[in-house]
Amino acid sequence: MTTTGTRPGDAGDPGGLADDRVLLGRTSTAERVADILRTRIAEGFFPPGARLSEENIGGALGVSRNTLREAFRLLTHERLLAHQLNRGVFVRVLAVDDVVDIYRTRRLVECAVVRGLGEPPFPLDGLDEAVTDGERAARRREWKGVSTANIHFHSELVALAGSPRTDELMRGVLAELRLAFHVVDDPQGLHEPYLVRNRQILEALRAGERAGAERLLAAYLDDSRARLVEVYGTLVPGRGQVPGRP
Repeated sequence: MTTTGTRPGDAGDPGGLADDRVLLGRTSTAERVADILRTRIAEGFFPPGARLSEENIGGALGVSRNTLREAFRLLTHERLLAHQLNRGVFVRVLAVDDVVDIYRTRRLVECAVVRGLGEPPFPLDGLDEAVTDGERAARRREWKGVSTANIHFHSELVALAGSPRTDELMRGVLAELRLAFHVVDDPQGLHEPYLVRNRQILEALRAGERAGAERLLAAYLDDSRARLVEVYGTLVPGRGQVPGRP
């Protein structure tokens, strides 16, 4: 139930944002507004290409226009939003080149984290929870849940580095990646094939096999990139070109 009496998705309260007003409390800041909008974008409440209304969002959250514009600026810097002159602010639609670059960044960061883990045993509770959540969601055929668990898996993998800066970097990278996932809108096809591979990476790390886990991860990311680019390129034509392809 929303606090304004409107239903989630109504024109005056896009995505049921009034429910999130309580998160702002007395210390409302542009950063906290950005956090809320980032989450809503990642969850698909505001899909790629959607125009964000200052009036509706500001009214639902109870924040000033200046605060909201600063939040938009922060999310534009994170590549989640784009400003179009005389048209407004929109959720970005990624180019194919963007998807390729996101995976290039993921491979550099995630594989480096595994390579630099040090001596086992590793703190794998968060990774184990993400794998279990994904498997449980798949048994229930809750494919959005599988998608969320998969994102959690990679976030927890990077968190093994114990670096807040790396965590922040990966949060932005994975949030941007989900823009592509929302265009494809096939969480089962995108994520179910990798549940077994998530488990394999976890078990390799549990056995202290860093090199083996890194090889599994690198192959995983290469295959995931190839699959997503293949499908995404057919849905978003003319928005970029895969390096090395005509």
